[in-house]
Amino acid sequence: MRRITKSLAAMALAGAMVVSAAACGSTGSSTAPAGDSTQAAAAGGEEGKVLNIWCWNDEFQSRFNDYYPGVKEIAKDKSTTTLEDGTTVKWTINPNENNNYQDKLDNALLAQESASADDKIDIFLIEADYALKYVDSEYTMNVADLGLTEDDMKDQYQYTKDIVTDSNGAIKGTTWQATPGLFAYRRSIAKDVLGSDDPADVQAALADWDKFNDVAEQAAAKGYKMLSGYDDSYRTFSNNVSAPWVDGTTVVVDKNIMNWVDQTKEFTDKGYNNKTSLWDDGWAKDQGPEGNVFGFFYSTWGINFTLLGNSLATPEAEGGKLEKGNGIFGDYAVCEGPQPYYWGGTWICAATGTDNPSLVKDVMYQLTCNADIDKQITLDTQDYTNNMPAMEALAADDSFGSDFLGGQNHIALFAEAAKKIDMSNAGKYDQGCNEKFQNSFKDYFDGNIDLDTAKANFEKAIKEQYPELTEVKWPE
Repeated sequence: MRRITKSLAAMALAGAMVVSAAACGSTGSSTAPAGDSTQAAAAGGEEGKVLNIWCWNDEFQSRFNDYYPGVKEIAKDKSTTTLEDGTTVKWTINPNENNNYQDKLDNALLAQESASADDKIDIFLIEADYALKYVDSEYTMNVADLGLTEDDMKDQYQYTKDIVTDSNGAIKGTTWQATPGLFAYRRSIAKDVLGSDDPADVQAALADWDKFNDVAEQAAAKGYKMLSGYDDSYRTFSNNVSAPWVDGTTVVVDKNIMNWVDQTKEFTDKGYNNKTSLWDDGWAKDQGPEGNVFGFFYSTWGINFTLLGNSLATPEAEGGKLEKGNGIFGDYAVCEGPQPYYWGGTWICAATGTDNPSLVKDVMYQLTCNADIDKQITLDTQDYTNNMPAMEALAADDSFGSDFLGGQNHIALFAEAAKKIDMSNAGKYDQGCNEKFQNSFKDYFDGNIDLDTAKANFEKAIKEQYPELTEVKWPE
């Protein structure tokens, strides 16, 4: 925990030093340090022959290797990718656990200016929950300075640009994904509880939280759980708050966050969930053939990657084909659920100091602005990509559907949900506040502590992580 705080402080201090220097005479919203090779390369100088990309898993690596034009060869261990022009793409993958990725990335960025050309970070990936930590620093470049224009990005969903827009209005990253959320439910359970598995009928039954809670009671009467665990509905509540987590130095707990607490306590006390936590073995098992859970809140990546993987008794059969014969493939469907929300997503950032600005710009353009590539990613993987016309075309295509979802065209629902995403209350403290809040209330849900103790535990945890935050304000 202390390492996280120190890394943030170090980046903030370094950023402040650069801003101070800029105030004394330099121009531009995200200029590189003096003498940096970025400026020479951007002005037409020779670019480097090594493109260093940092990320926390192999998702972007697979997208790059499969869809970026010019890929010539991929190393057997996937540590490098060679492009047609001879450039070597070097992959540095540090898993997210215990803030490992951010800690190592922070240290590398602090050493960026003194690093040799072939060791400089060119591209690094970030997530929405901590995006502003990097976006509001001098370690990320304005994409306009790379040559990526507003017209290039005109077909992207606005919220995906808002997340990586700094306090000066500069866009500091771009993404190939949009991640609106839906409610994924078991068709067989819905039919038993509601009498229908049709998405329109299920949506009508779950159209608001009161109705959702009523269905939870009906499901329990039939021997089912409405949700798997404590955290399943959290993102739907936290994405619909009325204000950011932090106002000045005060943490403001929104009423909608407390609505999640009330619902989860009720569901736990009444046995409407299985008391699991996101990503644990019980939660994953609940999504499979032996599960008795009505449904799961999931965004785009969650449905066609995580849920699909967890619902298969055998993820891969011989020959690498998905095993469909376990009785659950095709038993899921999706509906909008009680409230619109989003969950996750990955953004591509150009690191200040890159000696490959033209190549970085082309990577950004091809993977996030090229409609043909974006559409093909969706056709191949059923992931939802960040191109409105391409997604709307698939949404209107009666022949398009997901076998996993019983033939349903889930893109049509995602296309509507994406329009409703509002990022106006996002802030740089989101990751810490969300994680600490959920962790602090689990003992309360289980009846081991009272509500006031849970609140006190959150206040202590959040002030330890962010010492600059002085108080916590709770709703009346």
